Amino acid sequence: MLGAAGLWLYSSRSGRDTAQSAGTQIRSAAKTARDTVDEKIDALNLRPGEIKQELAHSGQVVRRKAKEAGQAIADATADARTTAAIKGKLLTHRDLSGLSISVNTTAGVVTLSGSVSSPEEISKAMLLAMEAEGVREVISTMQIKRAPARK
Repeated sequence: MLGAAGLWLYSSRSGRDTAQSAGTQIRSAAKTARDTVDEKIDALNLRPGEIKQELAHSGQVVRRKAKEAGQAIADATADARTTAAIKGKLLTHRDLSGLSISVNTTAGVVTLSGSVSSPEEISKAMLLAMEAEGVREVISTMQIKRAPARK
């Protein structure tokens, strides 16, 4: 009987300690989760007062992740560099009229437009564009315009 009472006392204390320990861990995890959410709300300026102020001012609330915005800026910069590099190659190539060829780059896709005097010029322009760094694809909408016949 004494042994059973001792076992009961030990197990009930152990059970209480385990339950208290589990409760402490749950409260700690919940506090950590709340703190993490609060930090993200602060980082994104999503406090209720800021939201109300923006809604009153513009009727909408817009937030962008800094990484995504930074990536978009980097992509636009890379596209501009690619366009400039191709345009420079076209202008210095003596067989092509770089002034009559327009270059546009979006996400590594280059579009060449304008007019040239032969299919060979389209091929040369596309080759120059394909050789540029950062180019994934080249699309040509260039038209062949024959030079007027000389009299």
